[in-house]
Amino acid sequence: MNTPRWHVSQILRRDNRLMVGKLLVVVGLMFGFGYALVPLYRAVCTALGINVLSLSERQHAVRAEDVKNTQIDYSRTISIEFDANARGPWDFKPAVSHLQVHPGELTTVMYEFRNIQSRTMSAQAIPSYAPKQATAHFNKLECFCFNEYTLAAGESKQWPVVFVIDPKLPKDVKTITLSYTFFEVPGKKQAELKKPESRI
Repeated sequence: MNTPRWHVSQILRRDNRLMVGKLLVVVGLMFGFGYALVPLYRAVCTALGINVLSLSERQHAVRAEDVKNTQIDYSRTISIEFDANARGPWDFKPAVSHLQVHPGELTTVMYEFRNIQSRTMSAQAIPSYAPKQATAHFNKLECFCFNEYTLAAGESKQWPVVFVIDPKLPKDVKTITLSYTFFEVPGKKQAELKKPESRI
Protein backbone atom coordinates (compact mmCIF):
# COMPACT_ATOMS: atom_id res chain seq x y z
CA MET A 1 0.00 0.00 0.00
CA ASN A 2 1.48 3.35 -1.05
CA THR A 3 1.68 6.15 1.48
CA PRO A 4 0.18 9.44 0.22
CA ARG A 5 2.67 12.11 -0.65
CA TRP A 6 1.15 14.60 1.77
CA HIS A 7 1.65 12.11 4.60
CA VAL A 8 5.29 11.56 3.61
CA SER A 9 5.74 15.31 3.52
CA GLN A 10 4.27 15.64 7.03
CA ILE A 11 6.57 12.91 8.33
CA LEU A 12 9.60 14.63 6.79
CA ARG A 13 8.60 18.01 8.27
CA ARG A 14 8.12 16.40 11.67
CA ASP A 15 11.51 14.67 11.43
CA ASN A 16 13.14 17.94 10.35
CA ARG A 17 11.63 19.81 13.30
CA LEU A 18 12.80 17.06 15.63
CA MET A 19 16.33 17.23 14.19
CA VAL A 20 16.41 21.04 14.47
CA GLY A 21 15.27 20.75 18.08
CA LYS A 22 18.02 18.26 18.86
CA LEU A 23 20.63 20.45 17.18
CA LEU A 24 19.46 23.49 19.17
CA VAL A 25 19.79 21.50 22.39
CA VAL A 26 23.32 20.43 21.38
CA VAL A 27 24.25 24.04 20.55
CA GLY A 28 22.85 25.21 23.88
CA LEU A 29 24.80 22.56 25.76
CA MET A 30 28.00 23.44 23.90
CA PHE A 31 27.51 27.14 24.67
CA GLY A 32 26.88 26.38 28.34
CA PHE A 33 29.93 24.13 28.51
CA GLY A 34 32.11 26.77 26.88
CA TYR A 35 30.77 29.42 29.26
CA ALA A 36 31.52 27.19 32.26
CA LEU A 37 35.06 26.32 31.13
CA VAL A 38 36.73 29.39 32.67
CA PRO A 39 35.45 28.94 36.25
CA LEU A 40 35.84 25.17 35.87
CA TYR A 41 39.44 25.63 34.71
CA ARG A 42 40.17 27.96 37.63
CA ALA A 43 38.60 25.57 40.11
CA VAL A 44 40.60 22.61 38.79
CA CYS A 45 43.86 24.58 38.70
CA THR A 46 43.30 25.90 42.22
CA ALA A 47 42.48 22.41 43.52
CA LEU A 48 45.58 20.92 41.88
CA GLY A 49 47.81 23.91 42.64
CA ILE A 50 48.83 24.45 39.01
CA ASN A 51 48.87 27.47 36.73
CA VAL A 52 47.84 29.87 39.45
CA LEU A 53 50.87 32.10 39.16
CA SER A 54 49.24 35.41 39.86
CA LEU A 55 45.85 34.26 41.14
CA SER A 56 47.19 32.90 44.42
CA GLU A 57 49.31 36.00 44.93
CA ARG A 58 46.37 38.34 44.33
CA GLN A 59 44.40 36.41 46.91
CA HIS A 60 47.14 37.14 49.47
CA ALA A 61 47.40 40.81 48.49
CA VAL A 62 46.14 43.37 50.98
CA ARG A 63 45.12 46.99 50.62
CA ALA A 64 47.00 49.90 52.17
CA GLU A 65 43.94 51.01 54.14
CA ASP A 66 43.88 47.57 55.76
CA VAL A 67 47.41 48.12 57.02
CA LYS A 68 47.05 51.67 58.39
CA ASN A 69 45.55 50.53 61.67
CA THR A 70 47.90 47.58 62.10
CA GLN A 71 49.84 47.71 65.34
CA ILE A 72 53.59 47.27 64.90
CA ASP A 73 54.99 44.71 67.30
CA TYR A 74 58.30 46.31 68.32
CA SER A 75 58.97 43.49 70.77
CA ARG A 76 59.66 41.09 67.89
CA THR A 77 62.16 41.25 65.03
CA ILE A 78 61.85 38.98 62.02
CA SER A 79 64.77 38.40 59.68
CA ILE A 80 63.59 38.46 56.05
CA GLU A 81 65.95 36.86 53.52
CA PHE A 82 65.52 37.66 49.83
CA ASP A 83 66.47 35.17 47.14
CA ALA A 84 66.26 35.30 43.35
CA ASN A 85 66.61 32.45 40.87
CA ALA A 86 67.01 33.12 37.15
CA ARG A 87 65.81 30.27 34.96
CA GLY A 88 67.32 31.63 31.75
CA PRO A 89 69.97 33.95 30.31
CA TRP A 90 69.14 37.09 32.28
CA ASP A 91 70.19 38.90 35.47
CA PHE A 92 67.74 38.90 38.37
CA LYS A 93 68.52 39.86 41.97
CA PRO A 94 67.18 41.71 45.01
CA ALA A 95 68.71 45.08 45.90
CA VAL A 96 69.38 43.72 49.41
CA SER A 97 69.90 40.15 50.57
CA HIS A 98 68.15 40.51 53.95
CA LEU A 99 66.35 42.91 56.29
CA GLN A 100 65.23 43.01 59.90
CA VAL A 101 61.55 43.97 60.22
CA HIS A 102 58.93 44.15 62.95
CA PRO A 103 55.57 42.40 62.46
CA GLY A 104 53.06 44.99 61.24
CA GLU A 105 55.79 47.20 59.75
CA LEU A 106 55.32 48.25 56.10
CA THR A 107 58.48 47.40 54.13
CA THR A 108 59.61 47.91 50.52
CA VAL A 109 62.34 45.95 48.75
CA MET A 110 63.45 46.46 45.15
CA TYR A 111 64.28 43.66 42.72
CA GLU A 112 66.46 44.26 39.66
CA PHE A 113 66.03 42.52 36.32
CA ARG A 114 68.01 42.81 33.09
CA ASN A 115 67.38 41.00 29.82
CA ILE A 116 70.90 40.24 28.57
CA GLN A 117 69.65 38.48 25.44
CA SER A 118 69.63 39.93 21.94
CA ARG A 119 65.87 39.40 21.63
CA THR A 120 62.64 40.49 23.26
CA MET A 121 61.32 38.18 25.95
CA SER A 122 58.31 37.85 28.25
CA ALA A 123 58.66 36.49 31.76
CA GLN A 124 56.96 36.09 35.11
CA ALA A 125 58.15 35.47 38.65
CA ILE A 126 56.85 32.75 40.95
CA PRO A 127 57.29 33.39 44.69
CA SER A 128 57.86 30.82 47.38
CA TYR A 129 58.24 31.11 51.13
CA ALA A 130 60.10 29.28 53.85
CA PRO A 131 59.02 28.15 56.32
CA LYS A 132 55.71 27.17 54.72
CA GLN A 133 53.59 28.37 57.65
CA ALA A 134 54.83 31.93 57.01
CA THR A 135 53.04 32.09 53.63
CA ALA A 136 49.67 33.14 55.05
CA HIS A 137 51.34 35.85 57.15
CA PHE A 138 53.44 37.42 54.38
CA ASN A 139 51.03 40.03 52.98
CA LYS A 140 52.08 41.85 49.79
CA LEU A 141 50.48 45.18 48.84
CA GLU A 142 52.49 45.47 45.64
CA CYS A 143 54.52 42.88 43.78
CA PHE A 144 55.87 42.36 40.27
CA CYS A 145 54.83 38.71 40.62
CA PHE A 146 51.20 39.78 40.01
CA ASN A 147 51.86 40.18 36.25
CA GLU A 148 53.82 38.99 33.24
CA TYR A 149 56.27 41.46 31.68
CA THR A 150 57.87 41.87 28.27
CA LEU A 151 61.37 43.32 28.06
CA ALA A 152 63.32 44.32 24.98
CA ALA A 153 66.86 43.11 24.34
CA GLY A 154 69.20 44.63 26.93
CA GLU A 155 66.36 46.33 28.83
CA SER A 156 66.64 46.71 32.61
CA LYS A 157 63.86 47.17 35.15
CA GLN A 158 63.50 47.67 38.88
CA TRP A 159 60.35 46.43 40.58
CA PRO A 160 59.19 46.88 44.19
CA VAL A 161 57.80 44.36 46.61
CA VAL A 162 55.78 46.13 49.30
CA PHE A 163 54.84 43.85 52.17
CA VAL A 164 53.89 43.62 55.81
CA ILE A 165 54.32 40.64 58.13
CA ASP A 166 51.13 39.81 60.00
CA PRO A 167 51.65 40.15 63.78
CA LYS A 168 49.80 36.83 64.10
CA LEU A 169 52.89 35.09 62.69
CA PRO A 170 53.73 32.16 65.03
CA LYS A 171 56.18 33.19 67.74
CA ASP A 172 58.64 30.44 66.85
CA VAL A 173 59.19 31.82 63.33
CA LYS A 174 62.25 34.06 63.51
CA THR A 175 63.35 34.00 59.85
CA ILE A 176 61.35 34.07 56.60
CA THR A 177 62.90 33.49 53.19
CA LEU A 178 61.12 35.08 50.22
CA SER A 179 62.35 33.47 47.03
CA TYR A 180 61.43 34.34 43.44
CA THR A 181 62.06 32.25 40.36
CA PHE A 182 61.88 34.27 37.15
CA PHE A 183 61.09 32.17 34.07
CA GLU A 184 60.31 32.93 30.44
CA VAL A 185 56.71 32.70 29.26
CA PRO A 186 56.64 31.12 25.77
CA GLY A 187 54.61 32.65 22.97
CA LYS A 188 54.56 36.15 24.48
CA LYS A 189 57.40 37.82 22.60
CA GLN A 190 55.16 40.33 20.82
CA ALA A 191 53.15 41.27 23.90
CA GLU A 192 53.07 44.91 24.90
CA LEU A 193 55.25 45.86 27.87
CA LYS A 194 53.16 46.05 31.01
CA LYS A 195 53.88 48.37 33.88
CA PRO A 196 53.73 47.07 37.45
CA GLU A 197 50.27 47.66 38.89
CA SER A 198 50.03 49.04 42.36
CA ARG A 199 47.91 47.11 44.81
CA ILE A 200 47.38 50.31 46.77
